[in-house]
Amino acid sequence: MVIFPAIDLLDGAVVRLHQGAYDQVTGYELDPLDQAKAFVDSGAEWVHVVDLNAARTGESRNLHLIEAIARQSGARLQVGGGVRSLEVAERLGRAGVSRIVAGSALVNDPDFAVAFFEGDRSWVPVAGIDTKDFRVAIHGWEE
Repeated sequence: MVIFPAIDLLDGAVVRLHQGAYDQVTGYELDPLDQAKAFVDSGAEWVHVVDLNAARTGESRNLHLIEAIARQSGARLQVGGGVRSLEVAERLGRAGVSRIVAGSALVNDPDFAVAFFEGDRSWVPVAGIDTKDFRVAIHGWEE
């Protein structure tokens, strides 16, 4: 079994949303890179990172942190949140991300869905399906 400890990022901070609600944020006084390193020190080979800004708006404010975690933590990184174009996916791949998770765009854009899974890349494409109240949730759990 592979366990993916997760780090959710919102405005550069490590957070948790209560059931995906952006108005119910618990913030943690943790440096994201230090937290990823702590996961590795505890035996994790992978870390899952969610860019909540990008999930909500499509624009990342956390790419520099994701790149630092990918390059300096010693973990293989799986990243999701706001992957709505091949350009964004490729940018994450260039940042050192091993697995890239798309969700909302796979539901909303069939052409992107096909292109996302085609071809050979330095990263592995992954379909992420979030649920809320037994229904598929998209756009950062807001729809």
